[in-house]
Amino acid sequence: MTKSTGILSGYRVLDCSIAMAGPFAAQRLGDLGADVVKIEPVTGEWQRHVSAGGAKGNRINVSFLSLNRNKRSLAIDLKSPEGKATLMDLVKDADVFLQNYRPGVAARLGVDYETLAKLNPRLVYVSMSGYGESGPYLNHPGQDLILQGMSGAMLSAGREGEAPTAAGQYLVDAVAAYTAFEGALAALLHRERTGEGQLVQVNMLDAITNIQMQELSVFTVAGKPQARSAEPHAHVYIRAPYGAFATSDGYIIVAFPPLKPFGEIIGEPSFLTMDDETDSWAQRDHIFARTRERLVTKTSAEWLALFRAADIWCGPVYGYDELLKDEQILHNKTFVEYDHPTEGHIKTPGFPIRFSKTPSRIERGAPITGEHTREVLAEAGFSEDRIEKLLASGVVSQGEL
Repeated sequence: MTKSTGILSGYRVLDCSIAMAGPFAAQRLGDLGADVVKIEPVTGEWQRHVSAGGAKGNRINVSFLSLNRNKRSLAIDLKSPEGKATLMDLVKDADVFLQNYRPGVAARLGVDYETLAKLNPRLVYVSMSGYGESGPYLNHPGQDLILQGMSGAMLSAGREGEAPTAAGQYLVDAVAAYTAFEGALAALLHRERTGEGQLVQVNMLDAITNIQMQELSVFTVAGKPQARSAEPHAHVYIRAPYGAFATSDGYIIVAFPPLKPFGEIIGEPSFLTMDDETDSWAQRDHIFARTRERLVTKTSAEWLALFRAADIWCGPVYGYDELLKDEQILHNKTFVEYDHPTEGHIKTPGFPIRFSKTPSRIERGAPITGEHTREVLAEAGFSEDRIEKLLASGVVSQGEL
């Protein structure tokens, strides 16, 4: 096993999660140096068999590849008595246990917090769900788009009367992943101070609601209605103009500029006598429409140069191809590249947190199913004979490159 030098080196995480939110949270822990053991069925985790975007890969599809780097795979049948006993032995020395089973499944499998805490009182147990561990939505599917719709966020942008538009990323999954990651770190800090583990519960509905702290407070405290405009204004609680606008050769973002200098640059006389704090709200549709009409007369580069010279907030609208070529992205080394034994050369987003003394790095790419079964069990003290019997019985499986 490669020795990690990351900031979480020495911590063992048992990742029993599936799909995106749980694996993404566990991957973040692995990126920081934790030894993340992905506990998956002998046939492989669900995400191995579902290819987002139709990107199947060679032996590992891109969805799984993107969410499971810096992990080792232990393939095990948790429904069998021997498989359950094997996991229990691993729990005794683990630091974090992460799962996003449907409510009730962990208890049926005998891997709920109460059971595992008896084996290991220092265990940080992270339980992720769609809507919480109880309540009327207990059995509703916790799917990203469904929760985007429930969150209210979709009605903070776009045109009045038109269907809301979903975020361009799996927003709720990502927010829930980072929330669980944050919870795991906080609970580990508490354990360092007190010696005690605890249950950490994260649900997707609360996570996506909580990041709207400012917007929802404007609604609940100030009583400002969430009223969309006739024009596709980018956020109901920010003054006009605010949104993406077409130019002669693409799109740019303009973010609530002072109206007089903005009007002078784009050649719109009606803006010159407007008050930023009153007219930019009262005449939001007019301002948006006139901005849209004026901006199609020049290229994106021309407008960005003019606006930046006047200190007006603006920016390009990128596709992924432009994003990858952006000079700041290149300077930041935002993307990382490495070679995977079955999938070839990989280029993916890297590490969003930078540490001067304990930098994150890729120790390994996403594993094939059961690639590290023998290694993990041997490290946990399982005899060679016991490992062979588990393999022969099918309770665990071992993949080979």
